[in-house]
Amino acid sequence: MGNIVVIGGDGFCGWPTSLHLSNLGHHVTIIDNLSRRTIADELGAQSLTPIASIADRLSAWKRVTGREIDFLNVDVAKDFDALMAVITDLQPDAVVHFGEQRAAPYSMKGAVQKRYTVDNNISATHNLLVAIAAVSPDTHVVHLGTMGVYGYDGDGLEIPEGYLDVKVEAPDGRLLPRSILYPTNPGSVYHMTKSLDQLLFQFYAKNDHIRITDLHQGIVWGTQTDETRLDEALINRFDYDGDYGTVLNRFLIEAAVGHPLTVHGTGGQTRAFINIQDTVRCVALAIENPPERGDRVRVRNQMTETHRVRDLAAMIAKITGAAVDFVDNPRNEAAENELKVSNRSFLALGLTPITLSNGLMTETLEISNRYADRCDLSKIPAKSLWRKADEDTVAVTAELKKAS
Repeated sequence: MGNIVVIGGDGFCGWPTSLHLSNLGHHVTIIDNLSRRTIADELGAQSLTPIASIADRLSAWKRVTGREIDFLNVDVAKDFDALMAVITDLQPDAVVHFGEQRAAPYSMKGAVQKRYTVDNNISATHNLLVAIAAVSPDTHVVHLGTMGVYGYDGDGLEIPEGYLDVKVEAPDGRLLPRSILYPTNPGSVYHMTKSLDQLLFQFYAKNDHIRITDLHQGIVWGTQTDETRLDEALINRFDYDGDYGTVLNRFLIEAAVGHPLTVHGTGGQTRAFINIQDTVRCVALAIENPPERGDRVRVRNQMTETHRVRDLAAMIAKITGAAVDFVDNPRNEAAENELKVSNRSFLALGLTPITLSNGLMTETLEISNRYADRCDLSKIPAKSLWRKADEDTVAVTAELKKAS
């Protein structure tokens, strides 16, 4: 088994992934600056599920499994020397990179959050690549990206896994074959950083022969995995607020507390989804199947099914009896879109997807009901507006004038 570093291993996807990899027998070291906890305090929006301290989490894991996970509090975006020291010392077989601010609404909240998202996400990715190129060139980087880099044009094309084969007409009329990164069309500052990540990966794979797998993940639903169910102190995050809560989890807590299901706009947005248990399985499969040094970046679409938002709301309403409320859409996006996505590579590796029809949604609903008394109803509405650019520009301009 391998020596694996998980950057961002205290987060919603990072924590269950760390446990899963440890359970498989890997030696896991979590690197995290605990920024997700800091942002929760900033927003006044805590996880619906009670989250133990990182020390208590790790102690519980050792108690119930006998396995140890190491932890280092390092800000990889700001402390390059500390990151270099860790990579030099551990020489990891793989680094799983979750160390980025992950919420599109938060990234659009205002000037401060936009700048933080870019500064944190891009610096974290680039620092990691520089460190690996310098001191551990055989390390495989597995990055959690997003389906959102592709945008949602609704043109009916099946989104391939990273690359598009095209023919470019030369001046003499010849059609020259090229394989290019599928054009990005980010819909938020967060998604833009993931698009920029792709260019960094492409360069370092070409120039330094770093082995890189970029996982373009859909919207995650569910909370628990096989490992997080083992002890109450291991329970995973359940975000329901307007900035960090994903749509299906938000619907389920709304149903549990008697709040109408808030469908933004027409609810005609079609999105890709994946269960959190499949997230951890996909990361493990990606680690087990790395590209060779010198290969181009391997892109895998980490999703299992697509659904229209209003159809999800209707499904939850039928199960729970909740009312559905169509509210103004805070996002600047198409009201309706179709979405077709290829996920052939993970299916070929043996992934058997968990789908909503499998019935595991009932567990998430049970968690919503169990912790409903922890829900702050004032945090449910989405308040980060995509069209706040004018206000932000005025504020930043005022700051610049004051500084000059």
